[in-house]
Amino acid sequence: MKRIANILFGSLLVPLLLLQPLCTSCQAKIKQYKIKVVNEYPHDRHAYTQGLFFYGGELYETTGQYGESTLRRLDLTTGEVKEKLNFSRKYFAEGSAELDGKIYILTWESKVAFVYDAATLTYEKTYSYPREGWGITTDGTSLITSDGSSRLYFLDKDFKLQRSVMVRLDGRPVHYLNELEYIDGKIWANMYLSDLIFIINPENGEIEAAIDCADLLDKALREEATDVLNGIAYNPQTRKIYLTGKNWPRLYEVKLVAK
Repeated sequence: MKRIANILFGSLLVPLLLLQPLCTSCQAKIKQYKIKVVNEYPHDRHAYTQGLFFYGGELYETTGQYGESTLRRLDLTTGEVKEKLNFSRKYFAEGSAELDGKIYILTWESKVAFVYDAATLTYEKTYSYPREGWGITTDGTSLITSDGSSRLYFLDKDFKLQRSVMVRLDGRPVHYLNELEYIDGKIWANMYLSDLIFIINPENGEIEAAIDCADLLDKALREEATDVLNGIAYNPQTRKIYLTGKNWPRLYEVKLVAK
């Protein structure tokens, strides 16, 4: 995969430049959590998960890869795809989020974003987008996006930039921010090619906590196509949190446990 090849060298530096300090000098400065699985549900192991969110109590997902990108409405308990839209082969769909009854979907390299009606999944608009699209979430007012760098961007509903913040851990920028979810006033961000999720202060970009999701997917369930952790969804109606990964056969309801 080109995306993996482009950042593979950088990913090799992650354990040296970030993860090791996280386990030593930064422990006293940020909260440390591990994951407790509360429930697990079936998930399409052929779904290259890019975005995951709830709307109206239902679970929605965008999947990536050229020629395979989709927007889906799912049955949480069975994993059944209740409705699916396919994107043109020229688009690699990325993160997705719902704001004011509209679904906003980024694309990776095409520099466009799409808007759909959340209730009917009908196409509404295409916007020009100046960066690579990775993750997207919302605080209920602004769209918040990532582009694989250490910066998060706050946009209005017409994708006009309002502000941005540099995400830092112990004063150092943290790169490869990917899937995003806004939970209880904080931004959760998965670090691509890692088992880490960071909890970020949206005002200043400071990382306040780290969640260790290592071994969330049982090794016995892994196959050759099984890829990395990616997919964070929060259901505000139940206040439950769900995690999955690219080509994972399971979706997990989880709780945080302090280390």
